[in-house]
Amino acid sequence: MKAFANFTGLVAPLDRSNVDTDQIIPKQFLKAVVRSGLARGLFFDWRFTPEGKNNPEFVLNHPQFKGAEILVARANFGSGSSREHAVWALQDFGFRAVIAPSFADIFFNNCGKNGLVTIILKPEEVDAIFNAVAKQPGYKLSIDLAGQKVADAAGWSAHFEIAPHSKRVLLEGLDDVALTLEHAGAIAAYEASHPIPYR
Repeated sequence: MKAFANFTGLVAPLDRSNVDTDQIIPKQFLKAVVRSGLARGLFFDWRFTPEGKNNPEFVLNHPQFKGAEILVARANFGSGSSREHAVWALQDFGFRAVIAPSFADIFFNNCGKNGLVTIILKPEEVDAIFNAVAKQPGYKLSIDLAGQKVADAAGWSAHFEIAPHSKRVLLEGLDDVALTLEHAGAIAAYEASHPIPYR
């Protein structure tokens, strides 16, 4: 997993609550076992018409949000079934962080394990971001994970909480395998003292 580095990115607004994982990445795209190529399926039923053409009304199809790296949404983002593909699709599309007042627990944990930063802000702070995006074309936010702060160029900022362990693995780029390998010495010692019995 790539270590998180502070960045400033364009913000795209998804003004919806209870966005579930089947909306983020529909079931027909779950056949993939690799993380690349899933951008095509992101919000598929919203981004495309039944004829397969871009839906001009969907926010991510608006030219001003092309290349957005931060998605801001409403409460309970990522609800529904557990599927890591939802996280992979967001990342493959280019998102590095998602901001919302709340996230579904399983989705939240899957994000942390895959390096997608999830930032929980107060509803009024999320409202402020939506308002700024509406009024300021090209609105960007800077994310300082170590300082636990999001800020814009006009001086607005908000603090967010994050568990120490989650913060560490994101900053150091540690997935579950890397965390296990931190104990390689102890694992090797255990294996040496517990040889496989002769059969």
